[in-house]
Amino acid sequence: MTSIARQEVLGLYRRIFRIAKTWQSASGQMKETEKEKQYIISEAKTLFRKNRTIHLPPMGLALPQARVFRHQEKLRKISKPVYLKSHDEIS
Repeated sequence: MTSIARQEVLGLYRRIFRIAKTWQSASGQMKETEKEKQYIISEAKTLFRKNRTIHLPPMGLALPQARVFRHQEKLRKISKPVYLKSHDEIS
């Protein structure tokens, strides 16, 4: 993960914890508020730890004659949603 992406992810992680600190439940009851705060914190920890190993490749464009370009094209085709793939096959 690049340092910029890492900084953004860590910033998001910190922002979630700041929101959890000031969270108020819709009912306004203290028990509900504490329960929801704990849920937000535990869910954030779980999901961030689960996704720790995800590494997104940089999406810069390579030169068309480069080997990297073919690899990027392959990644773009793989990442295209199914409904767009079916549209490409028809047209």
